Amino acid sequence: MKMAYEARNAALTVTQLNNYVKTLFDTDDVLSAVSVCGEISNFKNHYSTGHLYFSLKDNESLIRCVMFASSAAKLKFAPENGMTVTLYGRVSVYPRDGAYQIYVSNMIPDGIGDQYIAFELLKKKLEAEGLFDQSRKKPLPKFPSTVGVVTSSTGAAIRDIMNVLSRRYPVASVLIYPALVQGVSAAKSVADGVRFFNDPKNFREIPAPDVIIIGRGGGSGEDLSAFNDEGLARAVAASDIPIISAVGHETDFTITDFVSDLRAPTPSAAAELAVPDRAELLRKLANVTARCTSIMSGRIEHFEKQLDTLASARVLRSPQTLLDIRLDTVSRFAEKLDNGYEKAIEASSAKLARTASKLDAMSPLKVISRGYAVVRGDGGVVSSVAELTVGQEADITLSDGEARATITQITKKQTEIE
Repeated sequence: MKMAYEARNAALTVTQLNNYVKTLFDTDDVLSAVSVCGEISNFKNHYSTGHLYFSLKDNESLIRCVMFASSAAKLKFAPENGMTVTLYGRVSVYPRDGAYQIYVSNMIPDGIGDQYIAFELLKKKLEAEGLFDQSRKKPLPKFPSTVGVVTSSTGAAIRDIMNVLSRRYPVASVLIYPALVQGVSAAKSVADGVRFFNDPKNFREIPAPDVIIIGRGGGSGEDLSAFNDEGLARAVAASDIPIISAVGHETDFTITDFVSDLRAPTPSAAAELAVPDRAELLRKLANVTARCTSIMSGRIEHFEKQLDTLASARVLRSPQTLLDIRLDTVSRFAEKLDNGYEKAIEASSAKLARTASKLDAMSPLKVISRGYAVVRGDGGVVSSVAELTVGQEADITLSDGEARATITQITKKQTEIE
């Protein structure tokens, strides 16, 4: 070919080479109409354009695919990761990237891939155990002093998380557990990080995290498969510290997302959810300060008015007025007391005179003064002749003295009945 001949004699540009390879693909009879069976992975639906971008894979290989909106609109099903499909189209080269891909014109579902089946089975199992229940989700602390991060120490996720944390809430300390986030050992590595942060023995000298972020950047379904591990899911569920899961892109969902206390669409979003915004806190503090100042100013003004009112009162301007009022009140009470005292004495004196008159009238001396006498024998005052005997001595009390007599005769008065 002429172009191949020229390539041996002059250097080609990258664009010329890619276009040449594209020409080879486009003129090949086999590649111009292929049907390929495989499992959908890394599926992206660009809703704004309607184009579908994904990969098709088997156990050993993977190829990029694109299905433009005009063809995608004719599909009778919704493609998603894990589906096994047979697709029809042509293989060509995208010159800008120098990568070949399948341009899909039609696609028929053949079933669900093994990875997707395993994902659904584990999801149903853990959901039945209650590990996804909202009631077991722990609330995030409002003002965490320490944030724990389980992720790769070299990936973009940790840079995004650190940038957001330092900007939003620089007072929080950040502890990083460097974990594998891809490969056969990734699930155990991340689970070890969760258990490390929950072990009090590791935090005798420094504070333990108040919240944990598990994060990694985007990737294909295979890249994120570690976060669909049952052991990791149970480690997250057993954590006493609230966990935010930030795995992949916004459209990616893993088992770790469902078990965690909160799911964030990206690592940056997880950092924003983990800590408050310093600027917002300062604004709220300024508002509270302004409100307190306003309230205190109002109270001070109120008390100043009260003080002015009291200061202008007559009693403060002329204290003698208050003293005169009190003296007048005391004088009135003293006068009432004197009058009451005199009346009480007069009433008591009159009562005493009446009582004395009654007592005097009832006095035995009054009786004796009228010619009567009081006779006393051995047993006291004698009121009947039956109490006396002949020859007995008795004392006789008269109005002007006493006499002692001997009983020589006793005459008993006869009653009318007798």
